[in-house]
Amino acid sequence: QVQLVESGGDSVQPGGSLRLSCVASVSIFSFNTMAWYRRAPGKERELVALIRDGIRTTYADSVKGRFTISRDNAKNTVYLQLNSLKPEDTAVYYCNVKLALTNFWGQGTQVTVSS
Repeated sequence: QVQLVESGGDSVQPGGSLRLSCVASVSIFSFNTMAWYRRAPGKERELVALIRDGIRTTYADSVKGRFTISRDNAKNTVYLQLNSLKPEDTAVYYCNVKLALTNFWGQGTQVTVSS
């Protein structure tokens, strides 16, 4: 069993920053790929960022240069640093890990960017 719990979401003004955390109930040492997705109101879920082999990272074009994904195996945690936030970043953010053919998801954390 793998349980993922996201936290760190909040309501901020445009240009603000947040740091999202995803804590796993088990060691993430063997998790080769972990990712953050988001679902904005009225839109489909989209991939925001992923980290492969603890080194390689990939970002959606809309967040490149503003978001950073990282992981700390000792804390069983994956982070997503959100900088220069825009209203269009408003969404529920989800942590994801795929093991074999099974996807594990957290319950999400709400990020709201507005004036």
